[in-house]
Amino acid sequence: MSALSVRGLTKRFGDIIAVHDLCFDVEFGTLTGFLGPNGAGKTTTLRMLLGLVHPSGGSALVDGIPYRRLSQPAFTVGTVLEATGFHPRRTARDHLRVLARPNSIPVERVDAVLADVDLAGVAHRRVGGFSLGMRQRLGLAGALLGDPPILILDEPTNGLDPAGVHWLRLFLRRRVDAGGAVLVSSHLLAELALSADDVIIIANGRLISHCSRGALGPDLEAAYLELTSADGVAK
Repeated sequence: MSALSVRGLTKRFGDIIAVHDLCFDVEFGTLTGFLGPNGAGKTTTLRMLLGLVHPSGGSALVDGIPYRRLSQPAFTVGTVLEATGFHPRRTARDHLRVLARPNSIPVERVDAVLADVDLAGVAHRRVGGFSLGMRQRLGLAGALLGDPPILILDEPTNGLDPAGVHWLRLFLRRRVDAGGAVLVSSHLLAELALSADDVIIIANGRLISHCSRGALGPDLEAAYLELTSADGVAK
């Protein structure tokens, strides 16, 4: 069974078709890059996978079932869609405790994920004083609370310095090598060229390419620009 499965996924907003008949799978044991120009439909697709947007047609499955039917979502899939939604006066530890409580996740796990993302030293600092990179790490810590086998991350390197990007690459690779699945939406083609096993490219809401990273040749940026330009998308 695939970690994520999309079949005929379509979303209309009035007369606008944001996503059209999209089909792809994300397998366990792989890090998959999700690429496309601004307005391609990436965020809408991720939101449909996570039950935040209702599809106009087709299906989006997480571990074989729709997200809304997962009995304990936090233990199946972790998500970071944007580094916002933090109460500025809460400490990093308190923020995670608020997330953990409804899922009966023990406080020990809160401390463990803070250590995992290298925030243990600032656990008692208020989030309002965090940099964007620190908030990205805190968002990832929240996604990891249930130790889910699947991660869906939207621009997770935003705000990270080069050392942070390197750390994230190694961190995600360890999870994939342990059998997990990671779907990463990003505009950092150079980073995905180093980290991705598979690549999904969409434009104008349609699938342009879904293949192994190696199948696109040695220059991911050149392949991406050629594919999206051929689809009539401005560079």
